[in-house]
Amino acid sequence: MKKEDIIEHQGYILDITPEYITVEIMNKAACVSCSAKGACSMGEVEAKVIEVENSGYEFYKKGESVNVLLKKSLGFKALYISYLIPLVILVVILLSLSALGAGELVTGLAVLTGLAIYYSGIYLLKDKFRKEYVFTIEKLN
Repeated sequence: MKKEDIIEHQGYILDITPEYITVEIMNKAACVSCSAKGACSMGEVEAKVIEVENSGYEFYKKGESVNVLLKKSLGFKALYISYLIPLVILVVILLSLSALGAGELVTGLAVLTGLAIYYSGIYLLKDKFRKEYVFTIEKLN
């Protein structure tokens, strides 16, 4: 896999079990490196915990720094699933019911119901997504 085809984050190993290696990564907002970040409250650094399947990673140690890797195509697919598709659902329901003359309360409740159904479906498919979105780790050089 080419270097430009992967998303890479540095992290460190929190825990190692026979099934999973738990890694904490620091997710940095794009504006963290901005010179005006001291005057702006937009810059964020957020810790995320990732579970990586433990298959052949016996030579890692707790507390060790590693790179967490994911295929970039899966990152884009996650963006579509979590942001783009719900936005399309919201806009379609909103415009359709508004064009039909439905009241604001009915339209708002229909939008919320549509999104609730969508996210319930995503929740029910979480095991499928867990199998599809496979993270790997590598030692830092």
